[in-house]
Amino acid sequence: MTRYPRDFRGHGPTPPDAQWPGGAKIAVSIVLNYEEGGENCLLHGDAQSEAFLSDIAGAQPWPGMRHWNMESIYDYGARAGFWRLHRLFTERAIPLTIYGVTTALARNPEQVAAMKAAGWEIASHGLKWVDHRDMSEAEEAAQIAESFRLHEEVVGEAPQGWYTGRCSVNTVRLTSETRKLAWISDTYDDDLPYWREYGDHDQLVIPYTLEANDMRFATAPGYITGEQFFSYLKDSFDTLYAEGAAGAAKMFSIGLHNRLIGRPGKVAGLKRFLDHAQGHAGVWFPRRIDIARHWAATHPHRRFERPSQMSRARFVERFGSIFEHSPWIAERAHALELGPAHDSALGLHNALTRMFRSASPEERLGVLRAHPDLAGKLAQARRLTPESTAEQASAALDALTDAERAAFETLNTAYVAKHGFPFIIAVRDNTKDPPAGKSNASPNCA
Repeated sequence: MTRYPRDFRGHGPTPPDAQWPGGAKIAVSIVLNYEEGGENCLLHGDAQSEAFLSDIAGAQPWPGMRHWNMESIYDYGARAGFWRLHRLFTERAIPLTIYGVTTALARNPEQVAAMKAAGWEIASHGLKWVDHRDMSEAEEAAQIAESFRLHEEVVGEAPQGWYTGRCSVNTVRLTSETRKLAWISDTYDDDLPYWREYGDHDQLVIPYTLEANDMRFATAPGYITGEQFFSYLKDSFDTLYAEGAAGAAKMFSIGLHNRLIGRPGKVAGLKRFLDHAQGHAGVWFPRRIDIARHWAATHPHRRFERPSQMSRARFVERFGSIFEHSPWIAERAHALELGPAHDSALGLHNALTRMFRSASPEERLGVLRAHPDLAGKLAQARRLTPESTAEQASAALDALTDAERAAFETLNTAYVAKHGFPFIIAVRDNTKDPPAGKSNASPNCA
């Protein structure tokens, strides 16, 4: 059995109405990544210096050496950038979610105190600001556990949200399996929160962003000026705001870093964006924990039996009669590369019809021949599948007069004699009553 884990469907073509508090047209979630003091550094027990997300063009790790310039750029984020951003957001009464690298928080007590005094949410950004991609599951799980312990020691309470960032393929599952988190953000796949199932645990995911993010000042292609950052944020906001005004409210995540947007020339673009957003009515600036609480209360997860997760026996039991008396179609469909995209009516229909289309001509003809006649002998003997019984009853074919039944039998026999298979039609959209001006002797089957 081959199963495809990636979810290309998500909320589908009709996402839920977010119903943001106060009828807000958009939820703007601003995140400040606090990584200063948690990055790769020999002082932190790492084997090389940091090389990620700084203003040093083309930076590379220095194995076995401290990189003084890199360290000082990170230091700027803690010493100057953070306080510039702290003043900006507290003066505007806009609450933030902090993605706090736990070891960085431990090395920055004054900044942690300022975050708490401002009422900002301090979520976990992992134990250290390092790559997790090559970690074993055991090592990553141990780091996650230590991050929880240290976070509570430093902040005074455990984190309710999590974003690793430089994560592995196991990160979302491992953090979810702690069962300690109201939300996780290590995905970039939607404009709304959604639920993921891990065993019997339902985990809320609040997707994050790498494009409405000041990291683009340190990557190519990226932003050069604060005005470019403002322009991109404004265009994103305006698009999502218009969708919200049309009744499809969305979430807009913005990612910031002290050492990047905290520089004077860059922060000017952020200020322009905040002026623009705060100039609109119906804009909600929540912390991510506020989004999580709202979503859990307004859109609680509802489990259902997923076709892609069914055993072969259950799949055939549930869907084997969709193609009349031809369970082999469901048997073959179950062996396809099914995934979340097939856990909808359209997705399941696609899998089943693929098996019909790829069958031999004789097999396909057999499916047609297995279909019951309209109001025929199988219906009289109550040997139709439940689906066909309900469909024929919807057109009142279970309540025929003797004359009508005789007419159906005559027409059915003639059709099979001519074509070699029964007359087939979706009778749910039809009726046994004849069109105006036609005789009752000829049922309305077209």
